Amino acid sequence: MGASAPPTPPAAAALEQQELELELGQASSSSSSKSHHNFNSILRDLGRANLSIGNRLRSIRADAAFVEEVAAAYAERPLVANERCGSWYVAPARKAASAYFKSTDGHFGQWRFSARRLNLQLLSLIGESDGCVLVDSTRRGKRMPDALSKTVPIWCCVLNTALFPELAAAGSREYGTSVSSKAEQEEGEERERCHEVYVPPNVVSDSERAQIQARIPEHVRAFKALGLDLPALKRSLRKPLRPVWVTQDSQLVSVDEVFEDYHPVICCTSSRRVVGAEMSQGGYIQGAGDDTENWALGLTPPVFWEHADLLLSTSEPDLPDLRYLEHMGNEAQESDPAGTGSKRILIACDTGKDLSVGIALALLCQFQDRGGGDPSPRQERLDINKSVIKVKLGAIMTKYPDANPSRATLQSVNSYLMG
Repeated sequence: MGASAPPTPPAAAALEQQELELELGQASSSSSSKSHHNFNSILRDLGRANLSIGNRLRSIRADAAFVEEVAAAYAERPLVANERCGSWYVAPARKAASAYFKSTDGHFGQWRFSARRLNLQLLSLIGESDGCVLVDSTRRGKRMPDALSKTVPIWCCVLNTALFPELAAAGSREYGTSVSSKAEQEEGEERERCHEVYVPPNVVSDSERAQIQARIPEHVRAFKALGLDLPALKRSLRKPLRPVWVTQDSQLVSVDEVFEDYHPVICCTSSRRVVGAEMSQGGYIQGAGDDTENWALGLTPPVFWEHADLLLSTSEPDLPDLRYLEHMGNEAQESDPAGTGSKRILIACDTGKDLSVGIALALLCQFQDRGGGDPSPRQERLDINKSVIKVKLGAIMTKYPDANPSRATLQSVNSYLMG
């Protein structure tokens, strides 16, 4: 009979027990950490799946249907896409124009009236149609973009003050006379209010509105300093401008009558507001048309609308492999021999809206007089400063509203001309 192992001393047994518990604890911790990592990985995969191209395109088309409802409710006023993402929500056949109101110009503490984005091409359209529907979108969590809640109101107020200065004075005189009727007093008050900033009260606080209003005079002075033909701009409009806001939470009521006191600029936020994660929305993505450089893979709004049925019926894995081929004919153009004899200069860039505009601006500042004509050989060049550059830029933006030079481009022009 073999000898049995000697009993383990109590201290050694306790040590072995502690080592075993430590090993079990480490194994449990490793398993818990791995499970937590797997859970986070699953959540990330679900988030990416929800933000898929297919879900984005379906969300865009659903929001575009709401835009059409808004247009119908406001007597089919023309649809204007606020770029960049506005064109995703308006079919090309329905888009009357593009606008360039940037949210950054309406950010808190900024509140700018941009000389780079005058949007004066909208005035004749608004005057002819008694208003327009301006379409934009915003990403998750916001009710509407700052471009619609603040940048557009600043634009309306500056133009009202610059183009209709007599209305405030007339309103003050009528309201101040003791013999005026109540109706005349109300009309006078309405005229005075055309120089006020109108903002959505449930989005912009009274304090912020007051700060925006305080900056209007300096914006008006800067606008007038551009040297534009204000009487001609005023002839495009019969009445002042007034922003009106519509979201998917609004109760749409058909409005067929003409607004007597103002032209409405109907600021339509196309996307539905999502509170919380998009995963709870059944695939809907708020502001799906934004940040296209991160998801569109070269897809553009015109191509989307032309092939929407094909794109929406294609399975998700096959979407990136779809290609759109367009054959461009090689059509030669001969110069017109009946021209004036002066040569034209073509300035090209990738978009035709940024770098080429900067080059054209530099050329105009260097080789045109203040009236826009060519200086004679004996004339001295303009003494170029920021005011001259702004005037020339304003002339470009008026004749070519789609121009959208970046801040970096304009800074380069300033450095070249004044450096």
